[in-house]
Amino acid sequence: MRSLFWRILASFWLAIALVAGLSILLGHMLNQDAWILSRHPGLNTLASKWTQRYEQQGPESAQRFLERRKHHYNIDVQVLNDSGEAVVPGTFPRRAAVFEARRHNDERRLPWRRLTEEYTSPDSGDTYLLIYRIPHPELDAWHRDSLLWPLSALGIALVVLTLFSLFVTLSITRPLSRLRGAVHDLGQTSYQQNSLARLANRRDEFGVLANDFNRMGSRLQSLIGSQRQLLRDVSHELRSPLARLRIALALAERAEPEQRQALWPRLTRECDRLEALISEILVLARVDAEQARAETVDLDALLQAVQKETQLNAPDQHIQLHTQSGLTLQGWPTLIERAVDNLLRNALRFNPPGQPIEITAVQDNERIVLTVRDHGPGVAAEHLAQLGEPFFRAPGQSSAGHGLGLAIARKAAERHGGSLTLENHPQGGFVARLELRG
Repeated sequence: MRSLFWRILASFWLAIALVAGLSILLGHMLNQDAWILSRHPGLNTLASKWTQRYEQQGPESAQRFLERRKHHYNIDVQVLNDSGEAVVPGTFPRRAAVFEARRHNDERRLPWRRLTEEYTSPDSGDTYLLIYRIPHPELDAWHRDSLLWPLSALGIALVVLTLFSLFVTLSITRPLSRLRGAVHDLGQTSYQQNSLARLANRRDEFGVLANDFNRMGSRLQSLIGSQRQLLRDVSHELRSPLARLRIALALAERAEPEQRQALWPRLTRECDRLEALISEILVLARVDAEQARAETVDLDALLQAVQKETQLNAPDQHIQLHTQSGLTLQGWPTLIERAVDNLLRNALRFNPPGQPIEITAVQDNERIVLTVRDHGPGVAAEHLAQLGEPFFRAPGQSSAGHGLGLAIARKAAERHGGSLTLENHPQGGFVARLELRG
């Protein structure tokens, strides 16, 4: 992963290193005698060339060499031996030496800069002390010329730093602009996942953020779509019992007293249906809104309680319960109880008399699998994928329930990190498999 952290760190480190290096370089160049001796064209090779001439051609040739250097570079030179005596007359006038001696305590008022260099001959082994005096105007002119290279290096460094900083800045601001646009689109419910496709392919933090944002956007759009669909379905489902109530009330207003007595049970029945529908809608909404902390659920006790209650409500049906001992999980017992109860009521609705309804609960690795099987007619294969959607009822079963029981069971399974699988049993009947994370 090409981390933005390392990019930003490298850019700042490079900037600091370049600034520090150039500062040291300029400091050496402007203030150190060694820099002048090694870089000035009139001084950098003078000691070796003079020594070679002196030892090979004699003092006169060495003196002429110094005089030519004086004429070309305007630099006075004295050469002393180990005893401090002049080896050659040099080019420094005596009156200048007297003037320098008088002001030796105030070198800043001298019109020249005094530099010294020791040089040992590689042939004879003799050591010479060379004293140079460079007039300040000459030294300042050389300084101005010698600044071209470091200033050029500084300019190049600034250009490189500017380009690198621009690259880092754009690599941060452009993805942020795309993310800001995606957030705006998401707020306007017009978000498209392909708007961050290129950003999601990046291998840095922005790529990870774009992938997470895509998942969040997809989830939010799915929730918004499902909520809108649920609202439309609720409106449609509520319209039917309300219409029947309105018709019954209209008939009651026009009917004779004896006929009204016959209409009251119908009104009561429609009110009960409406109340049951609203109750199931509220339960479906509470599944996602459940805020209670998860607790340890004793699944054996819960299933036995649901079995007994269902058996009391349907004494003509036989309910078989097969569970492993000690099944527990962290979750919300109310949601699990509601899911199993809905699956059982769905099975009771279609299971023929004389055939058992089978409930099994087993541990499968980290999951607990609950299955509820009936021996009814099952569901056509083309409708299996739609089962569990709110208010969906398979053809031929429109009068059975409101289509919310399986939706509640599916939501409860997802809340526990599991899933609900609905399918026809190979040996006949229908089986609902509820998987919960243990």
